[in-house]
Amino acid sequence: MKRFDLRHLKSDFYDKMGEIIDRELDSGEIGIFLFEKGEHENVEKSAMYVKERGHTLMNSLQFNHVDWTIVMKKA
Repeated sequence: MKRFDLRHLKSDFYDKMGEIIDRELDSGEIGIFLFEKGEHENVEKSAMYVKERGHTLMNSLQFNHVDWTIVMKKA
């Protein structure tokens, strides 16, 4: 299980999240991504981003008033 903080990227975290999934997670490994929620659409988009690539979305929850956490398992 690895944790990645993408809050510094604001709403432009999707490419970096994909790069991390591809390069830093092994098949079957859990990744925890922390990002700035910004507009609520970032939450939906991040969940779809994970699912569309065939990975398992295990959890999606608000971390605090500003940040969101996605927990996923790489296919």
